Amino acid sequence: MNCLRKAFIVSAIFWLCACTTISPGRTYHAQVISQESSNATANTYSSIQAAIDAAPDGAAEPYRIYIAAGDYYEKLTITKPHIQLVGAGKDKTRVYFDAYAGQEYTAGKTWGTRGSATIIVQAEDVQFHHLTIENSFDFLATDRLYKNDPKKISGAQAVALHLREGSDRVLVRDVKLLGYQDTLFVDAGRAWFDNTSIAGNVDFIFGAGNALFTDSDVITRKRGQQHYPHGYITAPSTQISSPYGLTFINCRLLREAGVPDNSTALGRPWHPTKDFPDGRYADPDAIGKSVFINTMMDAHITQDGWYSMGGTAREGGRKQFIPEDARFFEYQSYGEGAKVNPARRQLDEHQVKSYIRKNVLGDWNP
Repeated sequence: MNCLRKAFIVSAIFWLCACTTISPGRTYHAQVISQESSNATANTYSSIQAAIDAAPDGAAEPYRIYIAAGDYYEKLTITKPHIQLVGAGKDKTRVYFDAYAGQEYTAGKTWGTRGSATIIVQAEDVQFHHLTIENSFDFLATDRLYKNDPKKISGAQAVALHLREGSDRVLVRDVKLLGYQDTLFVDAGRAWFDNTSIAGNVDFIFGAGNALFTDSDVITRKRGQQHYPHGYITAPSTQISSPYGLTFINCRLLREAGVPDNSTALGRPWHPTKDFPDGRYADPDAIGKSVFINTMMDAHITQDGWYSMGGTAREGGRKQFIPEDARFFEYQSYGEGAKVNPARRQLDEHQVKSYIRKNVLGDWNP
């Protein structure tokens, strides 16, 4: 089959998907086309996960799943390489689920932060285009309650997208990622988020992975009641051996109505508690890295920019990890929230030259 013919099939199937009416909780059809061979054909499936499961093991070429406009209540896991989920538009196709860390999914077992995600990726060369991925857990309802209220939920972390061990070379383009606490968990491999909107309020972009964000909107959402700090945009746990962590270039830090001025930190250093031969304590090698380059910052960003974070001390109890011991930097931030002071360290013109896509992403050129 020649390239012109193959392109026609892809276009036609996408058109069919876009015209399908979808209702949450009912059977719907995700149109799939595999370009692995010249005999590409279209198949329909009763769920997105079924379409993912039908993909070949160890594929070397893209396996595209076109998803019609509508709301899809599913919790997805991707363990096969080269899966591509393509929606009808980020304001038209929505994949959502409402799991949270403290929720029991079976007797005596809770999701935990790592298991709460609407979509979990554990494979290489996965892509997402033209859709919304949301964790719709009602964080605000529990956030409105005081700590001693018996109705307050313990474990309100609720991830939308989790890139976990086994993931690498993940591309997210023209996508909305929606949640509140812990929206995006980038904990492994390399990922590129381009022309994407990410919304949340507490540590909502976090993890040990190497993630590049370009031309994207990062939106701080409101809280159920007043807090200070209101929230934290990043909480990197980058290993000291990794030269790159969470890198933002030409992005915009925006806010919802109700988010106060001077209330939201650019980030805080996360040292996850792990098991070591001499005990269980905060990982001393998790020297988090967040860098903002040519990024617009609204007035909700705090004047000091960065904040401390607690962790488990080696000798027991708690200790504070201060931002000065992490790798937090800016270069040419602008807007009402942009400040230059000793607390907000700046890259110089020589240092910033290393933050180009081919350096950050290495040999991956999507």
